[in-house]
Amino acid sequence: MKLVVRILPAVFASIILAAQVPAWAAGEQPAEESTYVEPLANPVLEARAKALQKELRCLVCQGQSIDESNSGLAADLRRLIRQQMQSGWSDDQIKNFLVARYGPFVLMKPPVQQDTFLLWFGPLALVLAGAGVIGVIVARSRRRLATEPGTELDLEV
Repeated sequence: MKLVVRILPAVFASIILAAQVPAWAAGEQPAEESTYVEPLANPVLEARAKALQKELRCLVCQGQSIDESNSGLAADLRRLIRQQMQSGWSDDQIKNFLVARYGPFVLMKPPVQQDTFLLWFGPLALVLAGAGVIGVIVARSRRRLATEPGTELDLEV
C-alpha cells in the first residue's frame, strides 16, 4: 500500500504531461532565420557587394567565402556590407571595419604580417619538416643495411 501511495502521484504527473505533448507539438515552432539577402537596386553596387563578399571568409564555415556560405553570420555580414555600401563606404573601409572586428582571418587572402606569418608559411614548414623526417629515416635505414654483414645494397638504378 505504501508503494502505491508513492507511485500514484508520479503516474498522474506522467499522464498529465503526456496529455500536454500534442498541444506543445501543435504550437508554433520557432522560425529559422532566413539567409536570403535582398539584392541592391543599383546593379553597380550589387556587383561591388558580390565581389567583396568573395574576398571575405565565413567565420562559421571557414573554408567558404561569405558569398558561398549559408550560415546566419554570413547572411548578416552580407546585409551589413550592403548597408555600408549604401551609406557610401568604400571597399577598403568595409574590409578595415571587418578586420578590426574579426581579425585578419576574415580575409580570404590575409596580408603577410607578423601575426599571419604562420598562416602563410606554416603549411610549407610542415611539408619541409615531413620531407626532412622521411629523408633522415631513409638515410638511417640505408646506413644500417650497408653496415649489416651478409646484406648487399644495390645502388645501381
